[in-house]
Amino acid sequence: MKRALHRLAIWAEKVTHPLTSTSEKPPLIEPYLGFATSTGVVVRGRVLTGLRRTTPDPRHGRFTNFRQMVGLFLTDEVAGVRVRAISEDRSVRTDEEGYFRLDLPRAALQPGWHTIALDIPGQADSAVMADTMFTDPDARYGVISDIDDTLMQTGAYSVLRNLWTSLTGSALTRQVFADAVDLIDRLHDGRNPVYYVSSSPWNLHAFLDNVLFTRAGLVRGPLFLRDLGISPTQFVSSTHGEHKGAQIDILFEAHPHLRFVLIGDSGQHDAEVYRDAASRWPGRIAQVVLRKANPRPDAAVDLALEDLRAMGIPVWTGEDYTTVELSNLQGASKA
Repeated sequence: MKRALHRLAIWAEKVTHPLTSTSEKPPLIEPYLGFATSTGVVVRGRVLTGLRRTTPDPRHGRFTNFRQMVGLFLTDEVAGVRVRAISEDRSVRTDEEGYFRLDLPRAALQPGWHTIALDIPGQADSAVMADTMFTDPDARYGVISDIDDTLMQTGAYSVLRNLWTSLTGSALTRQVFADAVDLIDRLHDGRNPVYYVSSSPWNLHAFLDNVLFTRAGLVRGPLFLRDLGISPTQFVSSTHGEHKGAQIDILFEAHPHLRFVLIGDSGQHDAEVYRDAASRWPGRIAQVVLRKANPRPDAAVDLALEDLRAMGIPVWTGEDYTTVELSNLQGASKA
């Protein structure tokens, strides 16, 4: 079935590409929110021939919202382009889907957000500024949070509900839970780094930045989204669990001296993903906080939570984060 869907997707992309291609335009860099590790800086992004954005308006109906949201996925990526960090004169070439990751030496900068200038050598007016978060050395722990149904109402536990909410809404209609904003702010405490991991595609990076940080006021943090690219060698990069587990590994490796609070919901196997991460990284998880999003009982979630508790990891579950009891966080800074 997957092979058949892969072939169908390749065919559909070939048919629609002439209708959506903007290849006559010069390549543009779309930077993603970067982050620092204990030894370096990671700058990420994608090179496209056009940056697509939605223009939310309260007068727009569902059809207009749908058209704008679908437009975010009609990208024309550019492979093999060299992207350079101007100050370091270091560069990397984009992959077949236009993505790049540039690893730079760590600069002696104060904690917080800083910008790194990028350009495409030889391409006039290609310079952009990539926002990058430098972790506070006084952080006591890190925070990794899911997005859908954890922070933002989506209905991700139901494929049809998720698609309807995601494709017919806009930045004005998407609802971020007020209790989630308060919880993240409480955990951040002005110094603890916050990262957001989701199975949403990278095409939604600018959209989610607007919804989560600009409109809802969540603590800003790097987004770790998913490559849904289609090519002769690839049909969706990974499953939800594989993607989320891999991003957790990246962040644990980036901060070897920090323990983490993991936040999720009961609708998309977060409990199982966090249980598996606890097995791979003994002692690195300070607490698990899980919103009850799926109205149906799930024995797999209950079993994973029991396993986490058996490992000595405090677990909180409930429908409203206002009642979260934070445990085991005093002195949690060093693993």
